[in-house]
Amino acid sequence: RNASGFDMFACRTARVSRAQTKLVACSISSKSDHTLSVHGPRVDSSVMPVTMPIHLSSTFILKNAEHGAQMCAPSSSYDGESPYLYSRWNSPTNHAVAKHVAQLERGFGAHLCSSGMAAITSTFLAFLSAGSHVVVSHSIYGGSHQIVEMLPRYGIEVTFVSDNSIESFEKAIQPNTKMLYGETPCNPNLRIVDLDGLAELGKRKGILTVIDSTFASPYNSKPLEHGIDIVIHSGTKYMGGHSDILCGAIVTKTEQHYKQVYENLKLFGGVLDPFSAFLLERGLKTLALRMDAHNKSALTIAKFLEAHPKIEFVQYPGLESHPQHKIAKKQMKGFGAVMAFEVKGGEQNGRKFVESLNTITLAVSLGGVESLIEHAASMTHASVSREERLAGGITDGLIRLSVGIEDTDDLIEDLTQALNKI
Repeated sequence: RNASGFDMFACRTARVSRAQTKLVACSISSKSDHTLSVHGPRVDSSVMPVTMPIHLSSTFILKNAEHGAQMCAPSSSYDGESPYLYSRWNSPTNHAVAKHVAQLERGFGAHLCSSGMAAITSTFLAFLSAGSHVVVSHSIYGGSHQIVEMLPRYGIEVTFVSDNSIESFEKAIQPNTKMLYGETPCNPNLRIVDLDGLAELGKRKGILTVIDSTFASPYNSKPLEHGIDIVIHSGTKYMGGHSDILCGAIVTKTEQHYKQVYENLKLFGGVLDPFSAFLLERGLKTLALRMDAHNKSALTIAKFLEAHPKIEFVQYPGLESHPQHKIAKKQMKGFGAVMAFEVKGGEQNGRKFVESLNTITLAVSLGGVESLIEHAASMTHASVSREERLAGGITDGLIRLSVGIEDTDDLIEDLTQALNKI
């Protein structure tokens, strides 16, 4: 007690008691993504808000020294006490939202990262080391391509495959291959990786399989259900959905891989802040509704562009003309918002076209409620050499369009007026 007779220990104990929280799993038995997008795990405490609360504290009160020792032990056992020690390790908001992401992907667990790139690098660092070899598809995001090219600095060998065929992946395997890595659909040319085929190859060879499924979203594709070991997302895109957060997610199929990622992520520190986790949760609640709108509008626009006389070609997995349409149809619920195409006249006409749009915004990124367009060679893939771009199917005039949730007719009208100017 202090001089005023106030019981400081009782006060502190009360604060600890109030601080005790746990996650209550979603009790809904539905397998519908529309339902599961809205209802995720909740943080259980003395107050139960409808909306996920934001726990901004960087550190958490411990009941006693023994509780702290348990938390810091290599293999923590909480025995009913609060499982939170320090927000770089975990926090109630992030824990709940990560569970929600895992729920949508049908995974064992998920980790939230500060960006999609943090998710990619954290996965590489968790499973690759000096002497390892990784096989990577040529058709990947420019930033991912740069990171992969840096891996040899750390003694990690890399082999790029020029297409996404399972045969190419298998031919590139070496005795020290530890990971098969790809995107599906690929950024920006929308090539497809056969998830069943890659998973079977990985299991047969005893090699970890990792897929960046950002362009699909957890709504349109669930790689873990096809046997893939780890799924990566840039949550900045569809999952956030409003172009107002940077976020990444790593979802694992097994507890072993979940723990392996965690031990690396908490030390390298690329974790998501709780406020962004809150915004991610907000985005997840409307994911299914938004994806339905993206899927429907994008398919209509892809067909419009494919039939237009000033368009050289359109790459969209929902089109029957896409060379891997059958594979995409087999493993995707819908085909997403993103397509790639080239206007006749090459790079010069391509630049003029994107600069003539009004409703559609010239900007990088994708998966938001607004439609965004970019010239891949000079923007997202400017860091990749022309030779490597062309090897990955990214031509000089390739344009990437992310269709938002605006009225489809308005978007077609905007595309039409811009095409009329070239």
